[in-house]
This record gives sequence, structure tokens and C-alpha cells, in this order.
Amino acid sequence: MAKTTRATIALAKLGIAFTVHSYDYDPDAESIGLQAAEALGEQPSRVLKTLMAELDGKPVCVVLPSDREVSMKKLAAALGGKSAMMMKPADAERLTGYHVGGISPFAQKKQVPAAIEQAALSEPHVFINAGQRGYQVRLDPADAQRAMQAVAASVVA
Repeated sequence: MAKTTRATIALAKLGIAFTVHSYDYDPDAESIGLQAAEALGEQPSRVLKTLMAELDGKPVCVVLPSDREVSMKKLAAALGGKSAMMMKPADAERLTGYHVGGISPFAQKKQVPAAIEQAALSEPHVFINAGQRGYQVRLDPADAQRAMQAVAASVVA
């Protein structure tokens, strides 16, 4: 596994403190985020998943706790749109330059509007994908929000 990824390089360039953590990625897991939380020995509320969606036909990124589901209605409202829907996996991979299961909100090929679940900002630290399956960064949630240039909002169903 690579020690650095586009995501970790971008965080370092921004001067954001983080640590990297790897785990055995299970491609057959029912929930990749929950499997990551269990493998890391962390609460699911601290292991955030990165999802790609389309808002009024344009790409957006949303980061939320691995044990929660995104509300498309709340996501649309948070980013000033009318309707949102999940992006097809192949489109998400092409847009971000990362593989599904390893999509990071940091250093995607194309910067898109982003939202982070407001509740995650109250955690002492969070884990977010570092751009590779089985590879996470642990960082302060406010730093994650800043690095993503994300809107903080309630986006969970």
C-alpha cells in the first residue's frame, strides 16, 4: 500500500495535522464504512464515508458518519439545489480519480461543491478515506471541513 496518496499530499500541503491508518479492506462487506470502523476499532460516528452525488445534474461530494444514510432532500437544501441523487459508481470513479471503496473528499481530480454532516464536527477526531481502499486519515473534523471547503449541514436521513 502506498504511503502517500493525492489526498495525503494535499492535506500536508495545507499544513493539516493527520495520521494515516491502514486496515484489511473487505470488498464483500455489506457496508464498507462500518467494516472500516470495526477494523479500526472506532465508533462508526467517527469513521466518515465519502459519497458522490448529483445535484440538479452537477456533481457534489458529501461526507457523513458511516452508520448513517444521506438524505437527498437535506443534501440538496444544504448546497442550494432542488434535487439530488446518488452518482453511478463508474461516474464517481471517473470524476474523482479514486476507486469506489477508496474515494477521498481530498484532492479529487475535479473540485466539486461539498457538504459534511454537522454532527461530525463535534467529534474529537474523525477518520476519512485517504484515497485508497483500506487507508484512512485521522484528523480534526474542522480541518477536514476546511480542506474540503465544505458546507457543514445536517445531511443525514
